[in-house]
Amino acid sequence: MSAAPAVLAQAQVRPARAPQQAPVAVPAPPALRADQIDLLVRALNDAPSHGFEPGAFAPDRALALLDSRNGTDRQAGVTQLVALTMRYARAVHSGRLAAADFDGNWGLRPAAYDPAPGFAAAVQNDRLAGWLEELSPPYTGYQTLQKGLVTYRDLAAKGGWAVIPEGPPLKLGDKGDPRIVQLEARLAVEDPTIAVDKAPVFDEALQQALMRAQKRFGLNPDGVLGKGTLAALNVPVQLRIDQIVANMERWRWLPEELPADRIQVNIAAAVMSVFHHDAPTLTMRAVTGRPGDETPMLQSQIHSIVLNPPWNVPSSIATKELWPKERANPGYLARNDFIVIPTEGGGSRLQQKAGDKAALGLVKFDFNNPYGVYLHDTPSRAKFASYSRLASHGCVRLEKPIPLAKQLLDGSAEWTPENVDATIASGKTVRAQLPKPMAVYLLYWTAYVTPDGQVNFRDDPYGWDRALVQRIAASKAV
Repeated sequence: MSAAPAVLAQAQVRPARAPQQAPVAVPAPPALRADQIDLLVRALNDAPSHGFEPGAFAPDRALALLDSRNGTDRQAGVTQLVALTMRYARAVHSGRLAAADFDGNWGLRPAAYDPAPGFAAAVQNDRLAGWLEELSPPYTGYQTLQKGLVTYRDLAAKGGWAVIPEGPPLKLGDKGDPRIVQLEARLAVEDPTIAVDKAPVFDEALQQALMRAQKRFGLNPDGVLGKGTLAALNVPVQLRIDQIVANMERWRWLPEELPADRIQVNIAAAVMSVFHHDAPTLTMRAVTGRPGDETPMLQSQIHSIVLNPPWNVPSSIATKELWPKERANPGYLARNDFIVIPTEGGGSRLQQKAGDKAALGLVKFDFNNPYGVYLHDTPSRAKFASYSRLASHGCVRLEKPIPLAKQLLDGSAEWTPENVDATIASGKTVRAQLPKPMAVYLLYWTAYVTPDGQVNFRDDPYGWDRALVQRIAASKAV
């Protein structure tokens, strides 16, 4: 329920150039064999497969020097090739942003990485190919996005897709509207199972194809071409490529190995998943921060659960929302179980008592973070039925918090499921310590690949995709 810092205003995205970071330490030029030089050149030329712009690490000048008959020039060529390799290695491994370029809400940071020792060892032990392969994030999510990037760059090379004009909604049974043919052609660009017949008839096959697309965009799969679906279909292919590249970059911010037991929240999709032994065991809808009250990206550990929690209202929410409601409707605070608590220095703060009206519901999941956010229950259930669930002040509301609480407390001699239920029923506020902390990751995924091989896209509600691509573009060198 705490308000996260506001996101910076974003401008139009421009094509990415090689970004600025602190200089990379370049090891003394080793004695590279011809096959090792060829291996490095191929890796640098293949940099676009990792989302980098063509030529970002172009080894042309180094190759020209290596082709020289002059020994000094050849050594200079090796030096330049190694320097490019160091820049490339850090960009693939840890991303392209300097620390100062991270938005305040991007609480994930890649670990410091110096590629030089690993490179030197790889050359010495003749395992350069393995070292290059191990640079990128070791996650299926990253690897499948690489394949998706190839697909969408191919689509862009073929001209992308045509914009479908605005008009009244299209639905099953409609005939004669030329936009029906345009819709079918548009869907076929990303869905190879569609047989385009160019007949202006909205039949069941077209309805099913549209529903598949709506699911990929996280929209209500009602099979109707309304404004929201039309907007998603009309997103230009280059912006879809930018989304893929931005998400690949964010994968580089994660640790090299995620805990096998963890909680992950996709902020953009408003979904929470529990993983046990790296496999999802519980998934539920969530409500995440609305634009202006963004849920931050972060990693932490849930250490305890508060049963029947009161809500200590952040001063910003009290000032902007609750006190104006009290002035407009005297008695509003008392009717909703808010109390005024004196603070040192003659001030005061608002607290909502635990109970049926409590904004935090029956349970709150606490974890240390500088943003003051947490996961919690809510008495307002209607939003979970919506396909657009960005409505909180920055915290994450959960659809099924009680099953999550019992799962996290499994193994505790004190906090059996029966004791959890009894404590909640008593109305007493009690903090239950977890038998062992649970890792929690709040992540922002707007492009990911499902098991069927399809790239799924979500809106960029906070503008963080645009911001990331723009900040990379604004930098001058890796």
